[in-house]
Amino acid sequence: MEVIVLPTATATASLAADIIEHLLRSEPHPVLGLATGSTPEPLYAELTRRHKEAGLDFAHARAFMLDEYVGLPADHPERYAAVIQREVTDPLEIPVDAVHGPDGAAADPVAECARYEQAILDAGGIDVQIAGIGSNGHIAFNEPGSALTSLTRPKTLNARTRQDNARFFSSPEEVPRHVLTQGLGTIGRSRHLLLLASGEGKADAVARAVEGPLSASCPASIVQLHRHATVLLDEPAASRLQLREYYDDIWASRPSWQPL
Repeated sequence: MEVIVLPTATATASLAADIIEHLLRSEPHPVLGLATGSTPEPLYAELTRRHKEAGLDFAHARAFMLDEYVGLPADHPERYAAVIQREVTDPLEIPVDAVHGPDGAAADPVAECARYEQAILDAGGIDVQIAGIGSNGHIAFNEPGSALTSLTRPKTLNARTRQDNARFFSSPEEVPRHVLTQGLGTIGRSRHLLLLASGEGKADAVARAVEGPLSASCPASIVQLHRHATVLLDEPAASRLQLREYYDDIWASRPSWQPL
């Protein structure tokens, strides 16, 4: 695990975009893991800028979503499939048939989750998984108490997560209670986990995930187990870290030959 603290969310987005650009330019069939929410928005904006202004090509990429709501109508603008298409894959011109997500309208959600888990495996796994962290320590929709080895499955959202996501809906009551989500074990199989956080509201969760005990009470603490995890934080999100001086020294001393 490498923890990198930069002054702003714009700076962390730029570094994250460097990592993804390297993947796109070095791999013939890159597989991206896409997250929704406000945290990755600056990253997607920077990738879109590079695509439009510098010709960064996504046509050869495939993408898998982290999660999806259950029960929203097919035309609902907050379905994660719609959000990802509108805000990420259409601007980046990733082919529609190369973008995959769990079907929140499936008649059998359990079978759908098994299908989706297998689809990720059949694609050869995810090269770079983009993820944020919830204020309660969740990653994707793995709420506190999630099994550390869990695979893609249906989950019930707790009240805090629904309240946090209410800003995307007309009222908290409209936020679905149930979701389909990649599991912590699924996320752990990605070859590179890129965990982003910004703002003081995430500082407690970040400190627990990065420096607290590995625990199901903070699902994002699986970042400590990941074989290649990069935690990118702005200053406010890093404000509760006890080892901040150490992280800064490691980053400042990073050799040019060490890849991100």
